[in-house]
Amino acid sequence: MDRTEWYLEYEIQINRPGLLGDISSLLGMLSINIITINGVENARRGMLLLSKHDENIMRLKSILQTMDTIKLFKLRKPKLKDKMAVRHGKYIHTDHDDRKTIRFVRDELGLLVDFMAELYKQDGHKLIGIRGMPRVGKTESIVAASVCASKRWLFVSSTMIKQTVRNQLIEGEYNQDNVYIIDGVLSKRMANEKHWQLIREIMQLPTVKVVEHPDVFVQSTEYSMDDFDYIIELRTDVNEEITYEPVERDQFSNNNGFSMFDF
Repeated sequence: MDRTEWYLEYEIQINRPGLLGDISSLLGMLSINIITINGVENARRGMLLLSKHDENIMRLKSILQTMDTIKLFKLRKPKLKDKMAVRHGKYIHTDHDDRKTIRFVRDELGLLVDFMAELYKQDGHKLIGIRGMPRVGKTESIVAASVCASKRWLFVSSTMIKQTVRNQLIEGEYNQDNVYIIDGVLSKRMANEKHWQLIREIMQLPTVKVVEHPDVFVQSTEYSMDDFDYIIELRTDVNEEITYEPVERDQFSNNNGFSMFDF
């Protein structure tokens, strides 16, 4: 039988010497292997486990629930955010009202890049939106995640180097291993019908599309926010407000050093 991966998370109630050793011994007696272990914010500890027999996981759950030194929080098949928590020792925070909206601050760029890279590795169509003020690290994070996921990135519209708006791709650029990057503000302000036709073609490809400023993007297209699989918000600090007036003014100022590059 193939071994199954599980995620265990508990909070320490009585932090006595040997507690981790006792839990490790219990796992060993149940033939459950530890893949990764890490502290996960406050007094919690997370583990990725491997087990051949699901009934041993159920036995583990029953035993852990009787222990007064820990409080069991999660014992389940791991989700992506569980794996991120163990790797980085921090939770990925989602919006209370919209669970597909995920929030990061600039100090968490490593966590953000790792999270996006894992999304890129998944097969099939995926539409990701990313919100944030100018120079907070949106485009750099998208590109860095592409490198981590061994994906090629292509700017469909961008202000990364110059204001670039593409109207066509060459044959080799239609590839399911590519990550297509679209700047919603630039596409809205500078694009023509050929550009929008290209975007429609790209949307049909079974691959990853990342849209900066998705709220502006949907104003000019037939797409809606419901079409996005994830919305990522990146802030300099947790209290920063994301607004679009400074974004448009910054990108289209005559003094910003950019020139139009349309092909």
